[in-house]
Amino acid sequence: MNRNGEEEVAEKRRRRRREGVQVSLRGGCLAASATAIAVMLMATEKGVADIYGLPLPLNSSWSFSPSYQYVVGACTVTILYSLLHLCLGIYRLLTGSPITPSRSQAWLCFIFDQLFSYLIMSAGSAGIGVTNLNKTGIKHTPLPDFCKTLSYFCNHVALSLLLVLLSFIFLASSSLFNVLVLSTL
Repeated sequence: MNRNGEEEVAEKRRRRRREGVQVSLRGGCLAASATAIAVMLMATEKGVADIYGLPLPLNSSWSFSPSYQYVVGACTVTILYSLLHLCLGIYRLLTGSPITPSRSQAWLCFIFDQLFSYLIMSAGSAGIGVTNLNKTGIKHTPLPDFCKTLSYFCNHVALSLLLVLLSFIFLASSSLFNVLVLSTL
């Protein structure tokens, strides 16, 4: 095998490795988002809080908060986007065609990865604000922190939001990876 043939084989291996990383980033985002939704949907609990000696029944669910509804909606859309890219990537890997065949497609992937990264990050930030309020209580009113009474709910929401942030990291990494692809096309 001559020098050009060896370089061509080495380049093909590097391209396949890069494409494998792209597919694994999509799979990681899909898994993190799907797990975040599953954990959030299980976040319901009933309890009784004691305020000035009076028992106050509490019932909490993710669907009571618009911020948590936003988290579920953003994760759902991100799952669909990641699933589409994952299926397309696996198909192209199996057929041997490049995952990002053109510069314009690389730009589209970059733009949509950025868009969904910001969407999932804003949803996570909105959810973290409500979770922090649930944990610390409202300082200027006699309402206690609900997480003492509803610890199961708060723990599930916190885990879900952690997975949302992990999903953001996968999307941001994919976006960064698209920049690297753009620099080589």
